Formats: sequence, C-alpha cells, structure tokens
Amino acid sequence: MYSPALPMPKQICVVAAIIEREGRYLITQRRSIAVLPGLWEFPGGKVEPGETNEVALRREIRERVGVEVDVKDRMAQRVHQYDGYSVELNLYQAHLLPGQEPRSLRVANHLWVSSEDFERYPFPAADQATTDLLLGVKRG
Repeated sequence: MYSPALPMPKQICVVAAIIEREGRYLITQRRSIAVLPGLWEFPGGKVEPGETNEVALRREIRERVGVEVDVKDRMAQRVHQYDGYSVELNLYQAHLLPGQEPRSLRVANHLWVSSEDFERYPFPAADQATTDLLLGVKRG
C-alpha cells in the first residue's frame, strides 16, 4: 500500500516477444553495458512515452535484431519489484515477417533455443517466472 510520506516507486514498462520457429524460441543476450549485463531475454525493450506496447515492440525488435514482426496477442503481464523500481513486463506473441532473419545489432548475441534448454540461459527475474510458467519450463 502506498503512503504519501514515501516516494512513489519508479515503474518501467517493457515489452517482449515470444517468437517461435520450428519448436525453438528467439532469445537475446544483454550487452555488457546494459543493466543486468549478460543475461538472456526475449527480444524487446522499454515503451517510450506516447508509444503503444505494439509500436514499441516492433521498434525495439527492429533496433535490436533487425527484423520486422507481426505482433499478436498479449500472453502475459506481470509487475516485478526490484530495489528502488518496478518493471511491468508485457509479453506478446509475435511472428517474423517472411524473409526476415535476426542478427545481433543492439544485443550481445541471439540464439534460437528449445524451451527444454532455457535452464542453461539465465534470465532477469522479471522475465523468468512469467516465461517459465507460459512455456512450462522447470528450472534446477
């Protein structure tokens, strides 16, 4: 419960895409200069003021892995508390447009992995519980 005597926590709205191809999912690795460097996540990023979630997701994916996507339904929404701020994660299903092949532009790396292999890739806390539940992943 919020008390007026306490500063309002900062909330960041982020969007991410579940992009599946032949039973594998596209994940990206955060660059060394990013917050939580080296962790893996589904491609996406912050929603900027004035953007809808869908517009932000298409922009972030184009900037990070150089592909165009068709954004489908929102699969999950979750708020995760970090020290001093919270992250609202909106997870969408998306499909690559024909002829698109991801490349690492503003990410350290990208991979196509099966859900069974996700446990080998550490995800940020805000992403992990939601995606594990959605995809039926059981970690260690």
